[in-house]
Amino acid sequence: MKEINVLVTGAAGQISYSLLPRLISGETFGPNTKVNLKLVEIPPVLDKLQGTVLELEDCGFSNCGSIMSTSDINEAAEDCDWALLVGSIPRGITINGKKIEERGDLLHVNGGIFTDQGNAIGTKGKEDAKILVVGNPANTNALIGKSNSNNNSQLWMAMTALDANRAKAQVSIKTNRSIEDIKGMTIWGNHSPTMYPDLDNASINGKSVSEIINDSNWIENDFLVRVQQRGKEIIDARGASSAASAANAAIDTVKNVESDTEEGTWFSAAVASDGSYGVPEGLIFGYPLRTENGKVEIVQDLELNDYAKGKIEITTNELLEEKEEVKDLIA
Repeated sequence: MKEINVLVTGAAGQISYSLLPRLISGETFGPNTKVNLKLVEIPPVLDKLQGTVLELEDCGFSNCGSIMSTSDINEAAEDCDWALLVGSIPRGITINGKKIEERGDLLHVNGGIFTDQGNAIGTKGKEDAKILVVGNPANTNALIGKSNSNNNSQLWMAMTALDANRAKAQVSIKTNRSIEDIKGMTIWGNHSPTMYPDLDNASINGKSVSEIINDSNWIENDFLVRVQQRGKEIIDARGASSAASAANAAIDTVKNVESDTEEGTWFSAAVASDGSYGVPEGLIFGYPLRTENGKVEIVQDLELNDYAKGKIEITTNELLEEKEEVKDLIA
């Protein structure tokens, strides 16, 4: 049986509680792959993490290999094939007597974490390691991590699959069509309220979703706002941020990277821009992606109208502002 090493940070948190069993059940990497988990947490919650480890053992999954628990990112990064960077400092937490509320403060606090993680994974991870940043602000955290990895052979991504799944769910409700019929949902840009879910290039049975809905007022004023603000809606409703849906989106992303993409469609994640669609090179930007023969590539030549281009410009500018905020952390 093939073996892979999967690093997960924030392993004692709510997202990881939903994520970890699915990584070792055989669902994510296939029934012929044994998954060794390398779980990372801050020292104060290592005891709590041990409880999760006991539960993982008790699941009795035949695809479960070894399970390491540590607070040392360098130890965990050794020979990792995948790194799911779930842990990050949330807005509102108090550090050294200061409540972290401003986005700039959040960027810097998390940036320091991802500087160390990027260096560790770039130095000690496999040369073809794949890294998915889930912890927010995900795009800029991924930019910092990739920059400090000094390893261009590894694939760094930020997760936009949660936004894509949210968008597909709203389309499904609106059109009364099955989720599986909705193809090619792209989230352009940042995993933030500026991201742009593209219904013109998404399709149902080969026809544009925007044409099927045929209601620009609903798309621009209901759908767009609902998807962009869904995270806040969930926090307001349950008193905590998305967990199960975030874990599910991370699993979806891993599966999409690990398997060749169905012909005629694509998936959504943020990767380093190569200049495609006019986005400045290097930004970690949400794109339509395809996997072929193990290589992830940006889908080219999708048509964008002026409305879409305007939305993409807004989210691009936000990412440029974030990059400027953390320029001291970018190697």
